[in-house]
Amino acid sequence: MAATPQNPAAATPRRKVSRHRGEGQWAAGHFTPLNGNEQFKKDDDGLNVRTRIETIYSKRGFDSIDPNDLRGRMRWWGLYTQRKPGIDGGKTAILEPEELDDEYFMLRVRIDGGRLSTEQLRVIGEISQEFARGTADITDRQNIQYHWIRIEDVPEIWNRLEAVGLSTTEACGDTPRVVLGSPVAGIAEDEIIDGTPAIEEIHRRVIGNKAYSNLPRKFKTAVSGSPLLDVAHEINDVAFVGVNHPEHGPGFDVWVGGGLSTNPKIGVRLGAWVPLDEVPDVHEGVISIFRDYGYRRLRTRARLKFLVADWGPEKFRQVLQDEYLKRKLVDGPAPDQPVARWRDHIGVHRQKDGRFYVGFAPRVGRVDGATLTKIAELAEAHGSGRVRTTVEQKMIVLDVEEAQVESLVEALEALDLTAKPSPFRRGTMACTGIEYCKLAIVETKQRGSSLIDELERRIPEFDEPITINLNGCPNACARIQVADIGLKGQLVLNDQGEQVEGYQVHLGGALGLEAGFGRKVRGLKVTSDELPDYVERVLKRFQEEREDGERFAAWASRASEEALS
Repeated sequence: MAATPQNPAAATPRRKVSRHRGEGQWAAGHFTPLNGNEQFKKDDDGLNVRTRIETIYSKRGFDSIDPNDLRGRMRWWGLYTQRKPGIDGGKTAILEPEELDDEYFMLRVRIDGGRLSTEQLRVIGEISQEFARGTADITDRQNIQYHWIRIEDVPEIWNRLEAVGLSTTEACGDTPRVVLGSPVAGIAEDEIIDGTPAIEEIHRRVIGNKAYSNLPRKFKTAVSGSPLLDVAHEINDVAFVGVNHPEHGPGFDVWVGGGLSTNPKIGVRLGAWVPLDEVPDVHEGVISIFRDYGYRRLRTRARLKFLVADWGPEKFRQVLQDEYLKRKLVDGPAPDQPVARWRDHIGVHRQKDGRFYVGFAPRVGRVDGATLTKIAELAEAHGSGRVRTTVEQKMIVLDVEEAQVESLVEALEALDLTAKPSPFRRGTMACTGIEYCKLAIVETKQRGSSLIDELERRIPEFDEPITINLNGCPNACARIQVADIGLKGQLVLNDQGEQVEGYQVHLGGALGLEAGFGRKVRGLKVTSDELPDYVERVLKRFQEEREDGERFAAWASRASEEALS
């Protein structure tokens, strides 16, 4: 048949037309699950798995656990299977999940705002010693993580945690994760506004609420009224940052769309000022946008940062106001640039009530149950009933009388928990690494600890703020892209041509109002064994070449590739 204007298809072969399914956005009517994760969430809400853990799995053992619960829904209650010992990093991306899984779990205790009583800390320490082989790591999201947890022990652990007001609810999974908060909220002399009431109300409204328990992926929140900008607000899905409005007074500036991993993005300001009592409303609006408009087709694009990047802050604010809040937000100012070079609250500081708080530095967040119990005892012995965790894997004891400060500092020092750390002890952070994590390629915790020792020995005179972040894989749990020296674990070749553990190097990343991602020098990778030599070399060049008052990040952005190699 010849082609005619009425029949143009006759001239060309017919092609199969596939219907584009969109991005899986519920608000666009796309409710059909487009991947396995969306399917198991549709089949059964992750919160429901608790009943099966308590009535079936804890009684019948590991082998009785349904795979969709084991590697999916159990995360809604803070449980991940940990890595089977002895599997090297070269097999991380090759083996099937069941080959990587050990029959033990990581269990994450959520600590919203980093707030703990000494009674709660003691219970955390006791659980660690009784059920977790003494493990208890402080994370960079203010949580505490156990390892070596048996499924048979989980119900008893929950009972003990919940008896003192703690939980593991939605500590993992496609859920609203722990709400970060300033660890000195309500006590700091320089605080703009105390965000604690907002954190408590956010927790009450959304945690364990099935309206928000099936999100496209995880959702991270931060609230701080500190002028130090002490909760890494730039890399959260939503953050509320303390500001003073020229007409309305203290309140919060709203940021959305931050996140790291393999496609990092700095959050953006909505340009809106929100009073304290409206923070939970705005938070609920933002999380609802994520639930309804978030991309569910591909897991790699399922974070809020991708939606914000596509929409832009203006459209995002308009949708928030028109569809969810049903009112306009007040325009407001950006936060001021922090004055302090460190934002971790380490050292001795006066509270606004005349007492003091003491911040101290464990090694790369690695502590143990016995140590946590001793910290609780020390805090109480020095007049305190409150401790805090920070987003830098550190801890703080609050409410110490002046006469007790020196004694507490000395007692902490005896536990290797110094309140006067070197820049290296203070600024080095590490993720879980290959010791327990199924995604990791290299070891991190011990490597970070030994790096601290080497740098303290080799450059004892170095006194500049410096952040050195070690990550076991590309997922950036230790925030490598925003560190002065970020180290991304991977397998590299040594001088003998052998494949060994090592790191790709990122240089000059930063958080703060000058936030940005580190620079990658082409081909710059170091083996784990070479790491101390490399860091020493770069820091000495920084000392030689820096201008007056210049920070490492600024120097690294202008330095030659030769100087950074």
